[in-house]
Amino acid sequence: MPAADHPAGPPPSRHPGSPPAASAGPPEKSATGSPEKPRKPKKPEKPPAARSRRSPLRWVRENAVVLAGCAALVYLLLPNLVILLFSFNEPAGRFNYSWRAFSADAWTDPCGVAEMCGSLRLSLRIAILATLLATVFGTLAAFALARYRFRGRSTANALIFLPMAMPEVVMAASLGTLFLNMRVQFGFVTILIAHVMFCLSFVVVAVKARVMSMDPRLEEAARDLYAGPFQTFLRVTLPLAAPGIAAGALLSFALSFDDFIITQFNAGPSTVTFPMFVWGAAQRGVPVQVNVIGSAMFVLAVALVVCGQFVTNRRRKS
Repeated sequence: MPAADHPAGPPPSRHPGSPPAASAGPPEKSATGSPEKPRKPKKPEKPPAARSRRSPLRWVRENAVVLAGCAALVYLLLPNLVILLFSFNEPAGRFNYSWRAFSADAWTDPCGVAEMCGSLRLSLRIAILATLLATVFGTLAAFALARYRFRGRSTANALIFLPMAMPEVVMAASLGTLFLNMRVQFGFVTILIAHVMFCLSFVVVAVKARVMSMDPRLEEAARDLYAGPFQTFLRVTLPLAAPGIAAGALLSFALSFDDFIITQFNAGPSTVTFPMFVWGAAQRGVPVQVNVIGSAMFVLAVALVVCGQFVTNRRRKS
C-alpha cells in the first residue's frame, strides 16, 4: 500500500553548535578574490544639448556677486581711465573731448596753463591745514564722546552728525551768511574755517568707531604695570586708535581738496582753488594739463592704497 501523506511540519531546528546551512550558491568573486559589491543602477545622463543650454545661466547665478562687484569696479574706474587716456591727447582746439593724436607735451609741462599750478598749491595748503586741524579736534571730540558721560552728550552727538546729514549747500550758505554778519573778509581764512567744520564730523565718526571697539583691558594692563596716564595713552591707546585716526585724516584731505560748493560760497574774488579753476576752465575749454593733474592724483591714490594693503598683509602674515 502506498505510504500515507503526512502533513508538513515545521522545519527541523538547528543545533546552536551546528554549522549554518549552505546557501544556494557561492557569491561572485572579483579578479582579486574578494566578493563584489552590488552595483547601484546608474542615473540616466542628460543629453549634452540640455547641459549646454543650462550651464551659462547656472554659472551666472553662482557668480552673481563677483560679476556685480566687477561691474561696479569698472563703473568707478572708467572715468579715471578716460582722463588718463586723454591726458596724452593733442586736441585741435580748446576742448579735449575727442581723440586727435598722441602727445606727451602736457606731461612735460604740467604748469603750462596760467594760474593752474597756483590754484593747485592753494588747494593743497588748505587741504593739509584743514586735515591737521580737523584730525586734532575730531580725535579729542571722539575720545570725549566715547569714554565720558556728561550732560548734553546726546545733543553733542546729534550736532556732530548734522554736517553729514544736511545738504552741503545748506552748510555753505549758512557759513557764508555768518561771515557776512561778522564782517569777516572772505579769503583763505574763511575757506579754511569752513573746511575744518565740514571735515570735523567725518573724523569724529571714524575715530569714535575705532575707540569704542578697543579692548579696555589693554589699558588696564598697562596701568597695572605702573604706566602713567600719559604713558598709557602714548604707548597703548594712541597706537590702537591710529587706524581710525588715519582713516579720518585721509577722508578729510580728500573732502577738503575736492570741495567746490563750500569753497565757492566762502571764497573771495581773488581766491581760486583747483576745483574752482577746473569749473571756470570748463566754461571756455578744459586744457590737457587738467587731465594730467587728475591722472597724477589718481595714480598717487592707487599707489597709496596698494602700499597700505601690502603693509597690512605683511603684518598679518608676521
